Formats: sequence, C-alpha cells, structure tokens
Amino acid sequence: MVPTSKRPRSPVVAVTGAASGIGRAFLAKVASSADFRRVVAIDEQRGDVPGVTWRVIDVRDPLLANRISDIDVLVHLAGDFALDADPAERRAYNLRAAQTVLTASAAARVRRVVLVTSAMVYGATPDNPVPLPEDAPVAAEPDTGMVGDHLEIEALVRRSLRSHPGLEVTVVRPAAVVGPGVDSVVTRHFESPRLLSVKGCEPRWQFCHVDDLVSALELAALGTVSGTVAVGCDGWLEHEQVEELSGLRRFELPAGLTFGTAQRLHRLGVTPAPATDLHYVVYPWVVDCASLREAGWKPAWTNEAAFTELLELREGRHTVVGRRLSGKEATLTAAGATVAVLGTAAIVRVARKKRRP
Repeated sequence: MVPTSKRPRSPVVAVTGAASGIGRAFLAKVASSADFRRVVAIDEQRGDVPGVTWRVIDVRDPLLANRISDIDVLVHLAGDFALDADPAERRAYNLRAAQTVLTASAAARVRRVVLVTSAMVYGATPDNPVPLPEDAPVAAEPDTGMVGDHLEIEALVRRSLRSHPGLEVTVVRPAAVVGPGVDSVVTRHFESPRLLSVKGCEPRWQFCHVDDLVSALELAALGTVSGTVAVGCDGWLEHEQVEELSGLRRFELPAGLTFGTAQRLHRLGVTPAPATDLHYVVYPWVVDCASLREAGWKPAWTNEAAFTELLELREGRHTVVGRRLSGKEATLTAAGATVAVLGTAAIVRVARKKRRP
C-alpha cells in the first residue's frame, strides 16, 4: 500500500489590535477562512467578532509570550496611529508593542510574525522612480512623525532577525491607506479647500484600500508572500485626474517657502506633524507590488474607486487653518495647516509688492 502524503496542518493565527480598526477587519476575514485551523484575537478589551478565541491582554505585557504558546502565526496590528497623539507617547507605545511582540513570539516559538509599516519608509522625493521597486532602499527622513515610528519598527525587525534567526518576519508596506475609520496626513489633505503643490514637481497618487490590505495580510499570514511586501492599487493617478475627480484645484508654491514655513509652524507647536510629512502629499511614492503580483494576488480596488471612497468619507469634514471643524477642537496636521498658512503668506507677499512704490 502506497502511503498517502499528508496535507500540512492549517496554521493557528493570532491577531493583535483585534477589537477595532484594521485589526478587526483582518480578524473578521480570517475568522471565516478555512485556511486557518483556529483564530485567536488579542486586545486590551474583548471585541465583537464571533467564532474566535479572545485573549484580553495589553500587547506590551511581557506575559504575552505565555498567551501565544499555541500560535503558529501572529499578525501584529495593534498600534497608536492618532494624528493628535503626543509624539513621544505614541512612539513609546508603538515601539514597545512591536518589541514585545517580536520577543514574545521568539520565546513562544511562533513560526511567523507579520507587521505593517508603510511604503512611506521609501521616502517621497521629486526624483523618485514611478513606481518604486519593492527592494528600493529605505530613504525616508527620520522624524517625530508616524514615518519615524515606521522606520524605528523596521529597525527593530532587522535586529530581531539577527537575534532570533528561527523567527520569520514579514513586513507589509501599504501605500496611502483608504477606508472607513482611516485618518491620516494624506486623507486630511483632501479635506482642505485647495491642494498644495510644489512648483516644478507633479505628485502621483496611489492608494491602498483596507480590503486589499487585509487580503494581502492573509497571504502573508499563510506564508504565500514573505520578506518585504508592498501593497497598493495597480498604477497611479496623475494630479490632473485627482483634480478632476475631486473638484479641488491646486495652488503652487516654491519648495523652500513650503517646507521652511511648515518647519517653523511645527517648532512653534502650531502643527504636531513635522514638515517632512508634507513630502507625501507633494512628491511621488508609488510602489510596485511585485511579490503579491507574482503570487497571483490582484487588488479588488482601483485607485479611482479608492479615491472616490476617500472623497465620500470626507463629506462634511473641512480643514481650515489646519483645524477640522467639528463640535470639538480638532487636531492640526502639517498638510492642512501649511496649505492655509502658506496660502495666506503668499497673499500677504503679493499685497506687499503691490504697495511698494
């Protein structure tokens, strides 16, 4: 009798940050998938997704290793991404969470960890190739903003791979994420009445819908893709297409004025985000999703459809002088504040010239 080959057992997957946001979206996806033997949800509070095993714990707790000893794959989606968070507190949380997940996973002999950073780590520059290859160097400027957090997390990953060679770590780098509940420098850029543009440079726009990020994370959890994985819609939108779809018009300013004023605003505490955040709304950072494409993955969303949803989700939201008008004080973002303040600066400069004899 010829022995039959055994099919590998489906993995047990755990998800951190499972009660809300992208963590909840991913949890709901894998909870209904036959590709996973069991699904464990980890968060500081129990969520509402049924059919999974909930384990209530702070992801920064060193005892996490004891709670994941039966896990094959851990997808880390817990983090502080609020624009109005204190930068030092936010970074401390994000780095401690990532470090604890990596250390605990190695101690518990978890086979694979999947983390999400951002394609922002490639940096946004006027001479970036469009698209950027997946193995392009990490060239973003370290700063106090979210990009700095992502750079630090990826540095933790590199150190972890050296310290724990038996642990496989996949880093997923999405383009500008779009979807319900997403609030970022890029999404707020389109709440302003005009679109800031730097003279002599044309931005290109690539988005990543939450649905496509979730499907890419599922492939990463299964080990279908590994290493560094970029994810986003196919291709990109030219700025003229963005203007046509949104009905918003640009105003152009010199790069020196734009970034110099933004930096001064940040130093004065007018905007919590550093001036370098503006790079991501005026310069291209389109990525080529080669690993996913070679694995047979295709995004369900086009850039046009994702951008249209972004516009629908921003309805009723307006950023004026960097402040989102609502029932309570809204956060300032570098993009919004700089659009308003630089526009005012330009008007003042023109008025001064007219008054000169």
